[in-house]
Amino acid sequence: MITLTPFSLLFSLYPLTVLSLAVEAAGNPTNSGNDIARWCDKTPYPEPCKCYFTNDNTSVPKHLSEFRQMLVKSAMDRAVTVRSDIARFGMNCTGDSRRRAVWSDCLELYDDTVLQLNRTRTGVSGGSCTDFDASTWLSTALTNIETCRSGSSDLKISDFITPIMCKTNLSQLISNTLAINAALIHADVTTCNSSKNAGAGEHFPIWVSGKDRRLLQSSIRGANLVVAKDGSGHFRTVQAAIEAAGRRKVTSARFVIYVKRGVYKENILVRNNNDNVMLVGDGMKYTIITASRSVKGGYTTYNSATAGIEGLHFIAKGITFRNTAGPEKGQAVALRSASDLAIFYKCSVEGYQDTLMVHSQRQFFRDCSISGTVDFIFGNAAAVFQNCLILPRRPLHGQANVITAQGRADPFQTTGFSFHNSKIFPSPDLVPVLRTVKTYLGRPWMKYSRTVVMKTYIDGVVSPLGWSPWIKGSVFGLDTLFYAEYKNTGPSSSTRFRVRWKGFHVLGRDSEAAAFTVERFIAGGAWLPRSGVPFTSGL
Repeated sequence: MITLTPFSLLFSLYPLTVLSLAVEAAGNPTNSGNDIARWCDKTPYPEPCKCYFTNDNTSVPKHLSEFRQMLVKSAMDRAVTVRSDIARFGMNCTGDSRRRAVWSDCLELYDDTVLQLNRTRTGVSGGSCTDFDASTWLSTALTNIETCRSGSSDLKISDFITPIMCKTNLSQLISNTLAINAALIHADVTTCNSSKNAGAGEHFPIWVSGKDRRLLQSSIRGANLVVAKDGSGHFRTVQAAIEAAGRRKVTSARFVIYVKRGVYKENILVRNNNDNVMLVGDGMKYTIITASRSVKGGYTTYNSATAGIEGLHFIAKGITFRNTAGPEKGQAVALRSASDLAIFYKCSVEGYQDTLMVHSQRQFFRDCSISGTVDFIFGNAAAVFQNCLILPRRPLHGQANVITAQGRADPFQTTGFSFHNSKIFPSPDLVPVLRTVKTYLGRPWMKYSRTVVMKTYIDGVVSPLGWSPWIKGSVFGLDTLFYAEYKNTGPSSSTRFRVRWKGFHVLGRDSEAAAFTVERFIAGGAWLPRSGVPFTSGL
């Protein structure tokens, strides 16, 4: 077992050249270099940095924070250019539904990348956000690019969008910005001699009102709109109510939609300009939103989602999100969430392969049930699953179940999955074939994949190895991932026969595991208390 301090658990893979900037910034910020090339040499990708700033005739920064602002601008400029190129490329999609699907996803994702970079630029220049906020938004911008690329791969038309993406070094420019932002975080922690780490920001808006608390505690009398299949509400479909919420002039106030019991066969989308929406159902057994899009049905994984959530501060309570495509249809998402500071409380997410796409940003799942087969909890958010029930299902013949495929692609992204005080059991349909189906806690979708399972009951359904390589025999990511377990219980909780990878850790101390709690990992103490959702802040 490798012993790591709480802070180094999050930063142990960072290049020393970058962290040396933190030392310089903490000691003498004006003496970190006398030309732009020396600054760029401290980044993971110095050449794109030098190329951009040499052509731009930029003055040399005096402080690390000033250099970060310059890097954000460089990424923003490139993102706007790529977004415009993709928009123009749409004319080549006519008559080809697969190309149209990929183009539509990528245009939406690059729109959001521009939004995230603009949010970061405004926040760091005006001091209205923390360094951890900036890390979240930069991580999302990078994840969006990966998701666009994955969509091309899903529908096997990588020659379509990829050439545009390859003409730019946007991913590298964002990675450079993430690295320098991490150096600022490191410098701040070192200077302040603080034990706080990623997720411990102090300036989150307290956006959840007392009204939200009452609604989450069961009352629905304060709902702005009611959805009912029998016509007794304002709308018969959930999407119609969501669109009505999106037409309001002010989105800073909470907008509550009560969805009465019933099975709603539709795909829903809460767009990224539709903030502070709350969906309240009659319980996961009674209010069900269901559809059946899939990759084999002609959709990208991203757009196969029964429910897509993008607007900030989304809350759902007492609802089931379901994808009924079945195991034979491949990737088929039930819920995709990219909502920052989102809450899912007493919800069920049901599907087979790729059930829950926890795409990006910071999210909290409490008392939820999540079921599926292959990579059924995946994405690159910073997400905590607390008191949740995880249910591997019966896959296709010859397939293995993998609970998580966390998609952290850059060592400076403050993302990952944390399962705390949860339970892992086989679903009823898996029980008869338990001896013939292997189930793993996770596998590395991306090089720096990060998943932690702590104080969770792990039933005998999980293989003694615990974790799986991406492909049998592959060594991809095994040294760079971060998979960890801490004080789990149950028949498969023993780590005696676990994988012997460099990236796998058995955490031995509370101080190590604390880095992945609600308080530390997603700053839950700053935005969960007034919501009315029960949560455990620490271990």
